[in-house]
Amino acid sequence: MLEIGSSLTLAQLQGVADGSTGAVLGEAARERVAHNRAYVARLVAAGETVYGVTTGFGRFATTTIDAGQVTQLQHNLLRSHAVGVGAPLAPPLVRAMLLLRAQSLALGASGVRPALIDALLAMLNAGVVPQVPAKGSLGASGDLAPLAHMALPLIGEGFAAVAGEVLTGAQALTAAGLEPVELKAKEGLALINGTQLMSAQLAAGVTLARRLLQVADVAAAMSVEGLMGSHMPFHPAVTRLRPHPGAAVVSDNLRRLLADSDLNRAHADCGRVQDAYSLRAVPQVHGASRDALAHVTAVLEIELNSVTDNPLILSDSEEVVSAGNFHGQPLALAADYAAIAMAELANISERRVEQLVNPALSGLPGFLTEQGGLNSGLMVAQYTAAALVSENKVLAHPASVDSIPTSANQEDHVSMGALATRKLLEVLDNVAYVLAVEVMAAAQALDLRAPLTAAKAVGAAKLRVRELVEPLGSDRYLAGDLAVLKEAVVDGSLVAAAAQ
Repeated sequence: MLEIGSSLTLAQLQGVADGSTGAVLGEAARERVAHNRAYVARLVAAGETVYGVTTGFGRFATTTIDAGQVTQLQHNLLRSHAVGVGAPLAPPLVRAMLLLRAQSLALGASGVRPALIDALLAMLNAGVVPQVPAKGSLGASGDLAPLAHMALPLIGEGFAAVAGEVLTGAQALTAAGLEPVELKAKEGLALINGTQLMSAQLAAGVTLARRLLQVADVAAAMSVEGLMGSHMPFHPAVTRLRPHPGAAVVSDNLRRLLADSDLNRAHADCGRVQDAYSLRAVPQVHGASRDALAHVTAVLEIELNSVTDNPLILSDSEEVVSAGNFHGQPLALAADYAAIAMAELANISERRVEQLVNPALSGLPGFLTEQGGLNSGLMVAQYTAAALVSENKVLAHPASVDSIPTSANQEDHVSMGALATRKLLEVLDNVAYVLAVEVMAAAQALDLRAPLTAAKAVGAAKLRVRELVEPLGSDRYLAGDLAVLKEAVVDGSLVAAAAQ
């Protein structure tokens, strides 16, 4: 069981998101939260005017609320802000949101009771998955609408799934043996003022992107062998002379993947001077994407351990500070950067596919079929890759350059971080399919190179492909093959085969 309230890692978050572990509030964090809450109680008892505690929200920040209406104010906040639209988020994303919101509150600057964090985690641990529409956040005062949908089941409202069945919030709590929570001063605001949808989506994106970066190196090595490309561009001196960290990692990966190759020995004296950039510049292109993702990961790791609430309750100095920690700009920029970087992996991968299927470039049968004309081979598989690459060019346009004022111009600059992180996930899904097309084509090319054999690691990757799909003889239904190979790209089994 994960104890929250101290340092949270991406791996720990993913463990909770995929349902393999639960979470509880750590004792040190519990004491910190209780101390922080006591200061809020003193403010309320003294009749102090504090935004979101004894006032309305947004444009209504100057409207004072009677002490007897504090609970209604907090409940009304959740109800009024739950106006998201679109398909419900996948359960792993919602579980990640629940954990991340609890983690932010547990850092002790939000003024909530420990009991509220316990209730969030109880819902998470009991398998209650709030129904959270994917769209509606501006990524500015946090992910207001999505977090309101996430929080409503806590008070017995909204909707949630239990064991896959969608129930009302009240029914879901009953099914899980839980009771509704009555929110106290500040708690409704604390539940929805944060970046947890953006963070959850970016975390899912970073996790998948890391796998795809590994697969891209394996796919490139398979293509280099299938095209009888030179290994010299991966000489260690190349990246020593231009020492970008990602390029050095990729170059090292390629050298290991391509070690001990009969195919390479067979064309040692072929007379070809240089390969196309999509082969020769793999370390430089893949490496740049790796370096970009390293920056994005660093941004995310800070966010996982940040308080993104407003106002901030600084109980040690007895201050209440209205600021902008809820603003999603750091995540929005990072997600846009990641989308651009990962789209480039698909761009160069599709160009290697073209090298493989074009007989003028590969020296192999056109579209990798030995009975061209009667059969189209992998002709249209390349079309699919090209379509996905083109779609990614649209999706890679940055969302973070947009802004639209809301709340009577009180919230006059927004990040669009929820959109940036959501479209990053779309980009990554497309990249996974493009890489699947490449490994399909490269495996076919390697079959056509027989009896020459590829490097051992490349051969192991090809064997994994052949465990999943047969070599292409006569034309057959390929969409099923592509779907299976995409899963091998995403689940890491292709990389594992090469690594072993």
